[in-house]
Amino acid sequence: MSKVKYYYDSETLSYRKIEKKKGRRLGIFLLSLLGMVLSGFVLLLIYINLPYIETPKEKALTRELTNAQLQMNLINKKMDHATEVLEEIENRDNNIYRVYFEANPIPEEQRKAGFGGINRYKELEGFDNSKLIISTSKRLDILTKRIVVQSKSLDEVALLAEEKEKLLEAIPAIQPVNNEDLTRMASGFGYRNDPFTKARKFHFGMDFTAPRGTPVYASGDGKVTRADNTASGYGNHIRIDHGYGYESLYAHLYKYNVRSGNRVKRGDLIGFVGSTGRSEAPHLHYEIFKDGERINPINFYYGNLSPEEFTNMLRASQQENQSLD
Repeated sequence: MSKVKYYYDSETLSYRKIEKKKGRRLGIFLLSLLGMVLSGFVLLLIYINLPYIETPKEKALTRELTNAQLQMNLINKKMDHATEVLEEIENRDNNIYRVYFEANPIPEEQRKAGFGGINRYKELEGFDNSKLIISTSKRLDILTKRIVVQSKSLDEVALLAEEKEKLLEAIPAIQPVNNEDLTRMASGFGYRNDPFTKARKFHFGMDFTAPRGTPVYASGDGKVTRADNTASGYGNHIRIDHGYGYESLYAHLYKYNVRSGNRVKRGDLIGFVGSTGRSEAPHLHYEIFKDGERINPINFYYGNLSPEEFTNMLRASQQENQSLD
């Protein structure tokens, strides 16, 4: 049962009953209904736009994510530049360095090979920027592998260069007797008349005519393997093993300046011109061996002869005269 309300009427000095008006009740109802509709509409707008409303923390995270994307893009640009530089190094390595040192080029598929087997990037999947992160990670891994391959190649080239330097130092490359000490280049490599039998015979070295006691020099770095007179016909002679299949022989010496087992450098004094053994006059008989075979020494004087001097020596060595041993 609803409560009855009264109000005081000052004119009649009495209390009167408050009568409820039907129109007012309807207005209050409609006003309440309108308020509810407006409130629901506002709540609906808020709900619809809720994903676009960021809290301060979400804004900070968004800024960090944007910055991370920017950094990833910068890393990719830097990798583009690094890849260009590495490709130039790889090209020079394959077409210059490895060719010069007679090493096989590294195949392109070996340099740029990826990584097979298990998925190395599974832990990077499922994020908003997984595609960018995985792509960058793959590029970085492949670039790192290419750098490792190139680093190993350069280490190999460095060793080959060191060996090449040793080879160049070892090859007999100078004339064993100085030009100013020579009387003449008496005989070269090839068929010559034997001074004792007068028969035509193959001469396996070169004869340098010089006075007795003229210095004889090692034509390349190596180890003295013989310094004696036990080989038939050579008299006092020295044999040097230069390595890489090269040997040199210096015969008919007056005396030695080295002993067997000594290591010598190109240009070191090893002995003196004489006429010991099967020799007709003071001279140096000089031979070069490659892999046990005698070869023409005329091709090994690039270390101390000018083009003109070499031409004159070549002309003299080709004359079919009489040898001195």
